[in-house]
Amino acid sequence: MSLLTVQGYTKRFTIHHLNREIAVFENLEFTVAPGQFTLVVGPNGAGKSTLLRCLYRTYLPTAGSAVYASQYGDIDLATAADVDISVLRNTEIGFVTQFLRPRPRISALELVAEPLIGSGIAWNDALQQAEAMLTLFNLKPELWHAYPTTFSGGEQQKVNLSRALIRPRRLLLLDEPTASLDVPTRTALVSRLAELKAQGVAMIGIFHHAEDVTALVDSNIYISAAVDASLAREIENVVE
Repeated sequence: MSLLTVQGYTKRFTIHHLNREIAVFENLEFTVAPGQFTLVVGPNGAGKSTLLRCLYRTYLPTAGSAVYASQYGDIDLATAADVDISVLRNTEIGFVTQFLRPRPRISALELVAEPLIGSGIAWNDALQQAEAMLTLFNLKPELWHAYPTTFSGGEQQKVNLSRALIRPRRLLLLDEPTASLDVPTRTALVSRLAELKAQGVAMIGIFHHAEDVTALVDSNIYISAAVDASLAREIENVVE
């Protein structure tokens, strides 16, 4: 049974002051089943991250459909109302990046525990699970009660991964989560992804170190570079 069915998926950026469109990708088609790990591959600027952002609805696709079999029924992520997308983000679809944008004056431990508390897990249980995740990703215990806003980039990334992966989702979108990680933390991440895959979590990911996840990959999505790939990438950076 397919969890996600994508057909005719297309994204173009419109540059209004130049009165032109920049093609990123055209007519992508693929399916993803529960427990399937799909790797997105292609050259820099081809639109790999843009694809994930369209599925997460950070961007609107230009054309096509992405029908997701939610617990509430089938829903097209390309056209669903914002309120429905918000519900899915809170309950079923996760997005994991290499970046953390922590709120000020909240500790690393509390930040990681928040998704569990928000889902109804008791405070003490949530903190215990948060401690286990921070341990898995090798964040020193003396930093658990400190503010991530004061951390180095690598330490923030460990907090980010702990928070993003502490509560299983039905679909995870992974945008370069291993970038800049040290080898032990990359190994810990792959271990956690394998655990989630075994639980039936579907994943679509982009990996700087693709060799790390070779054993997990079930299928690939190939995106060829658009004619204006370099310009499309510049536009994407500005939109970020």
